[in-house]
Amino acid sequence: MKFDSPATTNPIDQMKVVGKPVDRIDGRYKVTGTATYAYEWHDATAAPAYGYPVVAGIARGRIRAMELSEARAAPGVLAIVTAENAGKLGKGDKNVARLLAGPEIEHYHQAIAVVVAETFEQARAAAALIRVDYEAAEGHFDLAAMKDGLHGSPDQEVGDFEGAFPAAAVRLDETYTTPDHSHAMMEPHATLAAWQGDEVTIWTSNQMIDWTRSDLAMTLGLPKDKVHVVSPYIGGGFGGKLFLRADALLAALGARAARRPVKMALPRPMMINNATHRPATIQRIRIGADADGRITAIGHETWSGNLEGGDAENASDQTRLLYAGANRMMASRLARLDLPEGNAMRAPGEAPGLMVLEIAIDEMAEKLGMDPIEFRALNDTQVDPEDPDRPFSKRQLVECMRMGAERFGWSGRNAIPGRVRDGRWLVGIGMAAGYRGALVMTSGARVRLDGDGMVTVETDMTDIGTGSYTIIAQTAAEMMGVPLEKVAVRLGDSHFPVSAGSGGQFGANSATAGVYAACVKLRAAIARKMGLNSDAVVFADGKIATGDRTVPLASVAGGEGIVAEDTMEFGEFNEATVQGTFVGHFVEVGVDALTAEVRIRRMLAVCAAGRILNPKTARSQVIGAMTMGVGAALMEELAVDRKRGFFVNHDLAGYEVPVHADIPEQEVIFLEETDPLSSPMKAKGVGELGLCGVGAAVANAIYNATGVRVRDYPITLDKLLEAMPPA
Repeated sequence: MKFDSPATTNPIDQMKVVGKPVDRIDGRYKVTGTATYAYEWHDATAAPAYGYPVVAGIARGRIRAMELSEARAAPGVLAIVTAENAGKLGKGDKNVARLLAGPEIEHYHQAIAVVVAETFEQARAAAALIRVDYEAAEGHFDLAAMKDGLHGSPDQEVGDFEGAFPAAAVRLDETYTTPDHSHAMMEPHATLAAWQGDEVTIWTSNQMIDWTRSDLAMTLGLPKDKVHVVSPYIGGGFGGKLFLRADALLAALGARAARRPVKMALPRPMMINNATHRPATIQRIRIGADADGRITAIGHETWSGNLEGGDAENASDQTRLLYAGANRMMASRLARLDLPEGNAMRAPGEAPGLMVLEIAIDEMAEKLGMDPIEFRALNDTQVDPEDPDRPFSKRQLVECMRMGAERFGWSGRNAIPGRVRDGRWLVGIGMAAGYRGALVMTSGARVRLDGDGMVTVETDMTDIGTGSYTIIAQTAAEMMGVPLEKVAVRLGDSHFPVSAGSGGQFGANSATAGVYAACVKLRAAIARKMGLNSDAVVFADGKIATGDRTVPLASVAGGEGIVAEDTMEFGEFNEATVQGTFVGHFVEVGVDALTAEVRIRRMLAVCAAGRILNPKTARSQVIGAMTMGVGAALMEELAVDRKRGFFVNHDLAGYEVPVHADIPEQEVIFLEETDPLSSPMKAKGVGELGLCGVGAAVANAIYNATGVRVRDYPITLDKLLEAMPPA
């Protein structure tokens, strides 16, 4: 099915099941420990052996020699795989760095071998016996040191920014920084691999089944149909599990060499240094406005690091669409750093970009003597600032901010910093706007109606804690007119139709649209079996009805059942509009006047994100993102050893994330919105939107509390104490 115009009649609009705050149907399995995660799988054909990775102890250079004899003779060892004996490996997708290095080393903790043994302890002990002789080379590990050498043309220019900015009545020109971030998901990168002849199955933790299947096939030199990927439950990903990673490749290679199923997981330090992270950024914001506060010039330049062949963190992209302004300039510069691979992390680009832009907007409002919300509202736009002929399909940013201001008590905020106290606490309120594009991806599903009246949905869509099982079940129940308990959902298996996968905030809208398409086909097949036109029948209460004739679906299915499969593809018609989601974030903080300790007191997010398919799971997504934003604002930072090129704090003791005590009650409001141009579901997604702007709202609240403006994240005690006046 191709979505190239809004449907005039749409069963989803009944909203009998879709749009309801349904409990997660996978929740019972997770709280009872019966949901099988990657490291918990067992292959029925043989007991698993265990793999343990050996990783590079230098950040750049080459391996002169590896001494393996002592490790090979260690108890329980079955095989050792290195680049020398692994066979010819393809590189896979361009976004996948070399996952088994040798002799060249591209980054610290790059995998250089896997040891397979009867037990995990034996594999780990043997891995420690491998001696590696390195020839280290000089590397580049400091983004700030390389920044001045990075130049180039702007990625995007409209009007005459260089002329308009210096001519503006009021100007802002500031530089801000964000550090490297780790995904820090609970479940590690883990895989069980098993071979049957020339076919391999991996039970793994991965967000994008088809991408990973394709990359593993290419890397191993196999036809795609010889690779089977299974990932029904994922304990968090945030973009860190979008691609094939070392655990899956090493497990597959180890299993082939040992002729046994092999199970392995990356230890936490290797998750942080071997796998991907969000790259650090340096960002320069220049804003010019007239005396009335209308933006006349806006420039956003970013510098970030990545591996050779990667892309820069696109932190200026959201600035292209968030505010009006005739003269515009955006530029991204890539530093070729020899750090572990930088890649996608929840709201890539928008998260660090809005952490910066939305501080700058507050600073500009202060220069103008304007309320921050009024300044934003004055510069709202209902069309693409780069292309005025392309309107937003739905844009309720101002409504988000206005409702948030009313609910949060913004009118009672003292605009003069440092004037509100509660005992020893300096109290401040801040806000920020957020934007995230509403992407869609081709997505397929298979739907089966059986003789018991059960509807089974199969798609390789994944659930990374986002509620995919539940909203897919709700979609099928709505379309087929059956109660939720009559729907079974099977996800995360490459034997199922290819879906959008979980990433980019496109998962929910796209995957449910794919289920919609398959259900439309199933409805037609059922009606055809009855000799009816599907447009002339009603599916409700587990029955199909037309006129005065009503038949249970189970009886129509018969003993053999009815199966339909389809894929939702998206036409070009909606490219004439900008598809986006919007949020207004509000935060109240307390800052200890003596110690500069920051405590979050209240948080509110008001979101406009199309139809909300399940308010309960959507709220969970937003409050999780808000929590992540608090971490980015106040504590999260991968500390770079700029001499040796690795992340020093590579565990959850040194890489700090928020805990329950850091987060108060959070409130989320979803504006009433349906967007018929987005998909048949009229939805858009909220998983990444909830993070966009949170860090800036925290920073702006801290400034309101203390009068101290910190432009270098995270906002730690030392940075505040240095500038705070005596208590």
